[in-house]
Amino acid sequence: QVTLVESGGGLAQTGDSMRLSCQYSGRTFSNYAMGWFRLAPGKDREFVAAISRSGRNTYESGSVSGRFTISRDNAKNTAYLQMRRLRSEDTAIYYCAAVPSYDGESLYTLAGAYTFWGQGTQVTVSS
Repeated sequence: QVTLVESGGGLAQTGDSMRLSCQYSGRTFSNYAMGWFRLAPGKDREFVAAISRSGRNTYESGSVSGRFTISRDNAKNTAYLQMRRLRSEDTAIYYCAAVPSYDGESLYTLAGAYTFWGQGTQVTVSS
């Protein structure tokens, strides 16, 4: 059984930085590619960032590229989303997700590719 628990969300102001964590428990973490998604009020779920199981391959969506960075520490069974220069439009519930990956360098941008999801952490950015 895989469990994902997000933490690190909260209230921030425009321009602030915040780091989200996704603590994984279950089978070998390094066998899973990870992703971050967000859900804002009145909007569809949006892909934010993804990372391969090795951590060598990463991808951030155009809306956050240059501001957000995804990373992982396989020794700590944790994935991270470092968010910088936050904007009001970053306000959303942020979810991490995991999928078994048989290719060390593959990453996935579609929500339907992911098998396991966390409960989400709220990020609110005020101007």
